[in-house]
Amino acid sequence: MNGLRVGYDVIGEGRPWVLTPGGREDRRTPGLRECAEALAARGNQVVIWDRPNTGESDVSFDGPTESGLQADTLAALLRHLGTGPAVIAGGSGGSRVSLLTAARHPDTASGLALWWISGGVFGLLSIGLHYCGASIRAAWEGGMKAVAELPEWAAIIARNPAAEQRLLEQDPAVFIATMERWLAAYCPSDAALVPGLSDTEARSLTLPALVFRSGASDIHHRRETSERIAAALPNATLAEPPWGDGEWRERQAARTSGEAPGLFVRWPLLAPVLHEWADGALSPG
Repeated sequence: MNGLRVGYDVIGEGRPWVLTPGGREDRRTPGLRECAEALAARGNQVVIWDRPNTGESDVSFDGPTESGLQADTLAALLRHLGTGPAVIAGGSGGSRVSLLTAARHPDTASGLALWWISGGVFGLLSIGLHYCGASIRAAWEGGMKAVAELPEWAAIIARNPAAEQRLLEQDPAVFIATMERWLAAYCPSDAALVPGLSDTEARSLTLPALVFRSGASDIHHRRETSERIAAALPNATLAEPPWGDGEWRERQAARTSGEAPGLFVRWPLLAPVLHEWADGALSPG
């Protein structure tokens, strides 16, 4: 898709969906497949996939932003599969990719479902540095071999060994310029609801949308960001998440104790809510 090899699975039959996790997580992340299977059991067909630079999919440094690259790839995947238009759903970075896919490729989206939407000055800047900062420093100080040895890239190489050669063949100066451009996309702006999507573009998205309100304790996915996006999307419903308000604080406490399994294990709780919403918002008549 878009000249890239993409890892994906298609689960079930029925109304088409695609689920996208966040961070550098791939389709093996705990909770993702379980959510897809729970949706499939209710009469839906669900695609789970590895975005470029995650899992089994190819490494790529094309595109003005990484999220834009991933959105274009998702649209190409849905067209390749012939399963769209689909309900495009995701959490954290996956919510950003979902929004951008619907905005840039409206023919591929029948609806949107979003949760854990990254926002706020601290949230956006810290996420940008997390995605790009270590790679910039490693390339500057040790070249591309040092980049390939970073834990985040080593994990990708373990799933897709061809990624190592793709990294090593990059010119360090060009790679640094790309990472800095991708990092700059996370600079907060009053004109952008999420990186790469303006308020004006969001208001043109008239398809049905379900936005889950972020918890008050979540510093990376701010409550006001979810509320602002729900207000901007013309046909959006703002809903409380099925896991309650304290889930982010609980996760941080578990991480401190070494017991955190990750946020995505909660994804199966979404399946009945997502299915019921889609039945009401997307069914004819």
